[in-house]
Order: sequence, then structure tokens, then C-alpha cells
Amino acid sequence: MSSTGEHPSDGGGRTAERITKVDHVALAVPSMADAVPFFRDVIGGTFLCGGDNDETGVRLMHWMLPGFKLELMQPLRNDSLISETMRRRGPGFHHMTFLVDDIPRTVEALRADGYEPIDTDTRLSAWNETFLSPRATFGALLQFVSTDQRWDTPTQDYTCEDVLAGRIVWRDYIACIREDCKTA
Repeated sequence: MSSTGEHPSDGGGRTAERITKVDHVALAVPSMADAVPFFRDVIGGTFLCGGDNDETGVRLMHWMLPGFKLELMQPLRNDSLISETMRRRGPGFHHMTFLVDDIPRTVEALRADGYEPIDTDTRLSAWNETFLSPRATFGALLQFVSTDQRWDTPTQDYTCEDVLAGRIVWRDYIACIREDCKTA
């Protein structure tokens, strides 16, 4: 259903031509420390990367699980978007991310297919994104991303424990040790 409440009738499909793969599914969790043992030890996940986004008040972790990637998102303060989502819906599914070849062309395709993208950001080549509201997609927030980075290789620069301890922070989609970022 489009943002106008109608289904596009011309067959559309222009957006599908932009999608290269599903990148990850994201879950909102109240405690990363409680979630990690399940996804690492029980499910067999491999830690890829993570850190705190001080601007949005969210701690993130990416895990490679058998067959797909998972992002865990924990609110770090009461005014973060994840806090608001968890107050309304509780923990669980937050969004699904599709990799696309080009965000401006994907935005055009989404509009041509009858959907209005929201929160488009193309400032950094490491992570260009746009979203479709859950109201337009049967209750699921969908994220479309183009990137010039690889996000599926485990980092060798820090550990899951460093993220849990709050020692890693994200600046422009680059993770760094918090003390080093203060001087940068």
C-alpha cells in the first residue's frame, strides 16, 4: 500500500531493480549485555562491529548469524528513538535493511512505485539511506542503503566486550575508541 493508501496499479517494480540484497534485520533490545549471550553462544553469531552513537543515543552491534546479519539496538538514554519505539511496542523487530545501488535513484523508484521515502540522508558515501514508514509497509520500517564500505567482515580493532563497556563510539560511520575520538 502506498502512502496515499492505494496500491500502484501499473505493475511498478522499479524499486526491485535497485535492490542488490537484504543486508540485515534489526532488533531493539533493552540490554545488549543480556542479548549477546543468546545471539553469540546459543545461535552461534560472530561479532562484526558495534559502538555507541552519542548523537542518537543508541548502542549498536552487528552479528553474522547463519545465513544473515542481525543488528542489535539498545537505547542509551530516554530521549533516543529506540526508547520511544520500545515504550510504544516493546523490544523486538525494529527494521529491515536492503542494500541498493544508488539512493537518489532508489528514492525516484520508490516514488514512481507510489511510495514516499522519509529521512533520506546522502551526506556520507559510507552510508546513504532512506526509509519507508511502517504505515506504508504493513507495519515494518524498511531502510534502503547504498554504501562504499563492507559491513560483513568482523573487525579486528576492538571486541564485543569493548562495545558493551561503552569504549567504542561511531563518528560518521567509523567506529573508534572513545578516548581517541575526543582528540579527533
